[in-house]
Amino acid sequence: MKIIFAFTLLLIFANFTSTAQETYFPGSGEWVERSPGDYDIDAEKINAAIEFAKENEYSESKDLRQAILKGFEGEPYHKIEGPTKKRGGPAGMILKNGNIIAQWGDTKRVDMTFSVTKSFLSTTALLALDEGLLQDVGDPVNRYVWDETFEGAHNSKVTWEHLLQQTSDWSGQLWGGYDWGDRPPSEGGLDDWRNRSLNEPGTVFEYNDVRVNLLAYSLLQVWRQPLPKVLKEKIMDPIGASPTWRWYGYDDAWVNIDGLKMQSVTGGGHSGGGIFINTEDMARFGLLFENNGTWDGEKLLSEENIAKALAPSTPNSNYGYMWWLNKDGSRQWKDLPDHIFYAAGFGGNFIVVDTEKDLVIVTRWLEPSQIEPFLNQLYQAF
Repeated sequence: MKIIFAFTLLLIFANFTSTAQETYFPGSGEWVERSPGDYDIDAEKINAAIEFAKENEYSESKDLRQAILKGFEGEPYHKIEGPTKKRGGPAGMILKNGNIIAQWGDTKRVDMTFSVTKSFLSTTALLALDEGLLQDVGDPVNRYVWDETFEGAHNSKVTWEHLLQQTSDWSGQLWGGYDWGDRPPSEGGLDDWRNRSLNEPGTVFEYNDVRVNLLAYSLLQVWRQPLPKVLKEKIMDPIGASPTWRWYGYDDAWVNIDGLKMQSVTGGGHSGGGIFINTEDMARFGLLFENNGTWDGEKLLSEENIAKALAPSTPNSNYGYMWWLNKDGSRQWKDLPDHIFYAAGFGGNFIVVDTEKDLVIVTRWLEPSQIEPFLNQLYQAF
């Protein structure tokens, strides 16, 4: 009798351990919560890291119009062009194997997520590759977008990969914004910036929202339907995201596609717009990438194209297709694994993915300079 009882306990324990280690894919509105101890993770250290995040809230105004205008006050002609929203307080989630092992703040509150949007935008490019709408990331964009946007000796060289890696040095104006007016150098003035020498596409990394919005405009031409619709049908609905997220463009960013008026969205909230989303939906998106594009047995993105997206670019080894990497240089988070990758947005919005530890970490409104100390604290728990 004792032998049978012991054997039964062993089976229960084995089944629990197996279940705990398998990836859980939450249905719409569904989550499973587990204790960190179920994975031999130190709960006290997790809680200490969360307290650190709460104590280091983003220091600028909760009125994000004010925070945006202050944050980019050095840019000539900068102004709010799209929707904004007052933010909430610090929030976050930690997933292990798809299960919640910790969360804090209001995870259902919809907030701006700024440049985290870029990783959603690049995903619509991966989808276009998977469906054959884009033949090759090395193709010049002017083969697909044949208006005047990519004309000229310089702009005609720009490829899809250049736009995805932010190495195009495309020169021009889009939705009232000039490429040279976005995050200009600290030295010089308007004439110097306008008349600068252009870098050969693919040779120099430059974080530039005008060119990111150019990618969104170009993908709209290829998809011939609004990118939020593409993202909703092919990614967000299949991963069980809530119906609360939105993706906006600037107020005047409307184009005629096949006789229909469509808005070209932005890749961030630099001048308003971008994706407005809750913490839980951000975690779902991270979980999709943590599982190489597969969601509960359904392949939503090919592993081949995800690998391209997470490969270091030559000019910046810490940047792929609008995902940040942790390889080397000034952007590297010291003492953290070099295989992690992450989406990052103004105001301390992050989706951090660790495929080896089966982790997804989302933080909202964490002082940006404190993300590395926060993660270092958190990783001590593992």
